[in-house]
Amino acid sequence: MTISELVRRNRSYRRFDGRHVLMDSDLHALVDLARLSPSGGNKQALRFVVATGVACDRIFPSLGWAGYLKDWKGPIEGERPTGYIVVLCESALAACPKEDAGIAAQSIMLGAVEKELGGCIFMNINRKQLSEALALPESLEIMMVLAIGKPVETIVLEPIGAENDVKYWRDENETHHVPKRALADILIPIAAE
Repeated sequence: MTISELVRRNRSYRRFDGRHVLMDSDLHALVDLARLSPSGGNKQALRFVVATGVACDRIFPSLGWAGYLKDWKGPIEGERPTGYIVVLCESALAACPKEDAGIAAQSIMLGAVEKELGGCIFMNINRKQLSEALALPESLEIMMVLAIGKPVETIVLEPIGAENDVKYWRDENETHHVPKRALADILIPIAAE
């Protein structure tokens, strides 16, 4: 699969096949991609918690699932992710720029797509609740949570209309539609001299 194909297939999936079992070793392989990714000043201050099986139940309640889908509280039993990666910062080592966490998350998600998996990056987290649920020391700051699993939903990219609305939606068939700006709309030309 080319990098272009990986990026196009890397969507924010929120419903998964709960029967598809992930092992810690599956998530360790994805974290290894983050380990090899660039880090500001080569500080390498990111740390990771992986959760599979019943450990996932400790993470799920701390996540806000889809801000634009007001009537949806998240996936039902059987459609929840079967793995999570919690991205942390070891604050005693160095400040962790959000960019480092973003680079690590993108590496992990592209690796997941390559393995025919998918996921969703969460910033809407009840950090206090999650920190307590995982018994994390105060020196570890929660940067983001990555939900990982075998996607069971269809996501369609849509052009943004004249109303410029970026909100995603689900249709009556539960297809998830995600508006994306056209390339011409995001390129800024260099002014003539």
